[in-house]
Amino acid sequence: MAYIDGFVLAVPTANRQEFIEHAEFVDGLIKEFGANRIVECWEDDVPDGKFTDFRKSVQAKDDEIVAFSWIEWPDKATRDEGMRKMQEYAAGDERWDPEKYPPPFDGKRMIWGGFVPVVDI
Repeated sequence: MAYIDGFVLAVPTANRQEFIEHAEFVDGLIKEFGANRIVECWEDDVPDGKFTDFRKSVQAKDDEIVAFSWIEWPDKATRDEGMRKMQEYAAGDERWDPEKYPPPFDGKRMIWGGFVPVVDI
C-alpha cells in the first residue's frame, strides 16, 4: 500500500522562486530514491480559523505564505530506504549544508509526518 509524507511550512512570500528551485532540486532526488510523486503547493485559499488553521500551525508571519507538500511512495519500506539514501547523499553534497545554502524557509516551523492511506479513491 502507498505511503505518504506530508509537510506544511511557512515561506517568505519574497522567496517564492527560491522555494520552487529548492523544491525542484530536492524533489528530483526524492524521485531518484523511489518516490512515485511529489507535489508542492503554494497557498491560495487558506482561511483563518477560530482556534487553529494552517497559518497558525507554522506560525506564519504577515510576509509569509503557507506551502503544503506531499510525497507519495509505493510503500513504507521504499520510503524508509529512500530517506536513508537521502541522508547518505546529503552527507556528501555541500548543497545540503544550511550554512552555505540556507533553505528559503524556516525549517524549525515546518510540520511533517508519515501517513498510511485509509481511503484512496
